[in-house]
Amino acid sequence: MRSPVPDLIHGLRCLSSILSKAENHCGNRKIDPDALLKARLYPDMFNLTRNVTTACDSAKFTAARLSQAEPPRYEDNEASFAELRGRIAKTIAFLETIPDAAFAAAEIRDLAVPLSPEGTARNGRTYLIRFGLPNFYFHLATAYNILRHNGVPLGKRDFLWAS
Repeated sequence: MRSPVPDLIHGLRCLSSILSKAENHCGNRKIDPDALLKARLYPDMFNLTRNVTTACDSAKFTAARLSQAEPPRYEDNEASFAELRGRIAKTIAFLETIPDAAFAAAEIRDLAVPLSPEGTARNGRTYLIRFGLPNFYFHLATAYNILRHNGVPLGKRDFLWAS
């Protein structure tokens, strides 16, 4: 299996860039950063901070499960844009420790996925395509959408390419 690490890192770098733009927007518009950090698209959905931390967790757990690496544990106490970018940087640093060779035969390796509703194992390919990557991009897109909905001047290029 080809390593998903480069794609995960790319997405995280885009997210970090988006957060920088949001922080600058707050400064330029005299907006309390908490207004964006705690913003949600709907009352029963995660706020921006939780979407960022969940995107990081999704990236590290996806790579760790497929490569049989031990993922780091984070405190989940980020409360600022700078701390969220720090979380992203820690996640990227972990991902960079996983060699491409660790993904050899991952597509056929059975994985026990704790969040699996049926509680059954999945092979690596199915896990990556049906859960790992979709979950990661869901939280990236939701973070982007929260910020865009709240007036941060972002476009598709910001989601696709880190500046």
